[in-house]
Amino acid sequence: MSRGAFFESVSHYFDRAARLSSIKPGMLDQVKSCNSVYRMRFPVKQDDGSILVVEAFRAEHSHHRLPTKGGIRFSKHVHINETIALAALMTYKCAIVGVPFGGAKGGVCIDPRTASEGFRERVTRRYTAELIRKNFIGPDIDVPAPDYGTGEREMGWIADTYKNLKMNEGNPYACVTGKPVSMQGIPGRKQATGLGVFQGIRCCLDRAEDMKPLGLSTGTQGKRVIVQGLGNVGYHAAFYLQTQGGALITGIAERDGGIFNPDGLDVDEVYRHQQATGSILNFPGAENVADSRALLERECDILVPAALENQITAENAPRIRAKIIAEAANGPVDFQAEAILLERGVLMIPDLYLNAGGVTVSYFEWLKNKAGVSFDRMVSRHEELVKREMIDELESLTGKTMDAERRKRLIKGPREEELVVAALEETMIRSYDQVHDFWKQRGLPDLRTAAFLHAIERVAESYTHHGIFP
Repeated sequence: MSRGAFFESVSHYFDRAARLSSIKPGMLDQVKSCNSVYRMRFPVKQDDGSILVVEAFRAEHSHHRLPTKGGIRFSKHVHINETIALAALMTYKCAIVGVPFGGAKGGVCIDPRTASEGFRERVTRRYTAELIRKNFIGPDIDVPAPDYGTGEREMGWIADTYKNLKMNEGNPYACVTGKPVSMQGIPGRKQATGLGVFQGIRCCLDRAEDMKPLGLSTGTQGKRVIVQGLGNVGYHAAFYLQTQGGALITGIAERDGGIFNPDGLDVDEVYRHQQATGSILNFPGAENVADSRALLERECDILVPAALENQITAENAPRIRAKIIAEAANGPVDFQAEAILLERGVLMIPDLYLNAGGVTVSYFEWLKNKAGVSFDRMVSRHEELVKREMIDELESLTGKTMDAERRKRLIKGPREEELVVAALEETMIRSYDQVHDFWKQRGLPDLRTAAFLHAIERVAESYTHHGIFP
């Protein structure tokens, strides 16, 4: 798969949706264009004292809303076209879930699996300094977040570097999201993307009119699921599908192979096995599958690709036997494969909606950092007082006294994480309803086209309100 294939797929999906819109060509060109790209090379000292010149990128796709927002990917395979395509997806993703950001993305060409912690820290801090030099980072400019190969630790290094280089800024921690809670992060951010995937799948499966043609009942209960990737997104998506949705996780695929059990796998047990042995292979009671991509072709109700882009192509699409493909990763299905799958009646839940849980909770974290106060601190005590008064009145009217433990549980005000999870669920439900309505009411061919068209119209509307276009 060429490095430009992912960029080609995103452009194809955009153009297909754009042809169905009434937006003027000049406006469509603006919505599609990447506004700014920064390509940099900088020296970093390795552990043995030698110098390695690191290549990195940051793309700001759309400035229709500021700041721009998007993750930073550490991988040997990051490329400028991939970074631009991912930034474009972020623009459309933010538009769909109603988050007031433009899209951005970053990439650093190192292998996080082989690089030492010290080297990763030096690279992260230098990358941050380079972004500051060119005004490509800041609470009101461009706000990074974790992506493939990065996590809370790297976001903490970015926040610390920014804070020390921008000493007079009022809210420096708002320069990045996905930080540790101890560095003004927000509870629930780590699992947000995977949880959002589960919530989005549940929204889709609750529509009886869409499940009937697939021969499926509504709801996630008992659905057979294969997940590709047991990283942060894949693990949490599988965990919530199993524990809250009652789904049967029959297969899990990773880089070095996959495992399969038609009776189901315990996601937490598999994760602990992976942490202990370095691999999911040889998990007790499961069949090893040497070719992890071949596992995607096993029969299941829902296939959840949660790894990298272009995992399902024209080559393997004819052999995919899933009834639903839930795109937890960015761009796991290329446009040629999509045509084959749609022809075969496969329902695809598109990435630009389904994995938007991460940026949604990142928005909450950014708001928290800008305000300088946690959400529960503002409402929790008030809710407790209101609930206590209501229960006291109820007991007075009925003459009955509530059990002390139950009373305590009902009165308790929400924790910040509970507020975050509830707000994420509301966002995923509302956004799916809007995309689904677009799909059905406008007679569009599929959910992805509906999602792209919905996003294009929202971004174009924002440009029009700014007075940039008549």
